[in-house]
Amino acid sequence: MISEEKKQVLDLYAEGRKLYKLMKFSEAVERFAKALEIDPKDGPSKVYFDRCKLYAANPPDEDWDGVFTMTHK
Repeated sequence: MISEEKKQVLDLYAEGRKLYKLMKFSEAVERFAKALEIDPKDGPSKVYFDRCKLYAANPPDEDWDGVFTMTHK
């Protein structure tokens, strides 16, 4: 059985992913930030938090397929 905290993190992550796919990056960042407040070591939330911040500042094209493409190392 998972803890209540982990369940909250998973729920926030799932909401954030939905918003990410809908290109609602500012809203998604909020969900991932809340997840990281609960569990600062949650790797998937960290990854998407950073990606959403990047896309909020530099939105992808409208035909974006949801795939993140690294532009530099």
